[in-house]
Amino acid sequence: MGDAHRIGVVGLGVISRAYLDTLAGHSTVRVTAVADLDASRSAAVAAELPGVQALSVEELLSSPDVDTVLNLTVPAAHAEIALGAIAHGKNVYGEKPLTAELTDAHAVLEAAAKAAVGVGCAPDTVLGTGVQTARAAVAAGAVGRPLFASAVMVTPGHERWHPQPDFYYTAGGGPLLDMGPYYLSALVHLLGPVRAVIGASSRLRSERVIGSGPRAGERIPVEVDSHVSGVLEHEGGVLTTLTTSFDGVATTAAPIEVHGDRGTLTVPDPNNFHGDVRLLELGEGDQGWRTLPPSAGYAGATRGVGLVDFAAAEEQRTPRASGELALHVLEMMTALLRSSAEGRRIELSTSVERPAPVPLTPPEKWR
Repeated sequence: MGDAHRIGVVGLGVISRAYLDTLAGHSTVRVTAVADLDASRSAAVAAELPGVQALSVEELLSSPDVDTVLNLTVPAAHAEIALGAIAHGKNVYGEKPLTAELTDAHAVLEAAAKAAVGVGCAPDTVLGTGVQTARAAVAAGAVGRPLFASAVMVTPGHERWHPQPDFYYTAGGGPLLDMGPYYLSALVHLLGPVRAVIGASSRLRSERVIGSGPRAGERIPVEVDSHVSGVLEHEGGVLTTLTTSFDGVATTAAPIEVHGDRGTLTVPDPNNFHGDVRLLELGEGDQGWRTLPPSAGYAGATRGVGLVDFAAAEEQRTPRASGELALHVLEMMTALLRSSAEGRRIELSTSVERPAPVPLTPPEKWR
């Protein structure tokens, strides 16, 4: 992939600040250009960052000073920006999901392969010490032979705090597409790719009430299923039960649990980079839970570490936050929704190699 160190950022919404903060002063990866549909926004950001140009989107995609385009646009624009960057010979790293539609995701990866450029995609939270320590423990046999797992995400819905929550309840929204990439990416790291899914979902409320902001009290329609559950059949035979919901109040369930014939491992929230990994070995009883010290992952990681990893990848190693993983995760999610609608088990057409594990890496080694 070469030295993909010069970054051009397209889309300067709220999420861009976290990336810019992570990349500020980085020793090998630097931002050289920014672009946004709002030219005043890109000008303001460029004024804060020495040596950064404010360009139009098209100028940035064709700029000779950009090697990798960081695509932080809304999901509906992900495919257009990615394909435009690829057409100009640029690598692309984007926010999740890879694209809004599965067919577009295939098109992006096919175009990148023809152009011999790289594609990466968030989430990169799974590269932190939380999920990576859990992965290392499973690989070391901490639970014995993994037999099954669970993944649970329950919230009462984003309308309680978000002043503009409409997107979460229209096509492309819902709990699975919103939060699923974190959980499913973590599960691939922990247990490998998935060969088939069975899904079920529900939508028991036809509207939601906005709880904050200038539209507080306004009722909005619910156009997608707000509770999605399913079973993932991993290629190695492990079964994962998945629950993602905007319908519950709370849960005491661990975000992810891995159960084996010799122990159970709890995995922290995959939407965070860090957190406690806890192990209970067979015969120890409830008092035997112990917290494992961090043993793998990018320590002190923040959003954008996946882009740093992407830029550092060489021919012998695929980027860990790869487009291939994002494609596989997107197919899992769309297949779960199809399975729910059609009432049948669906075999996946994609697979992916588990990303290389991340050795324990202190901040000074990756920043």
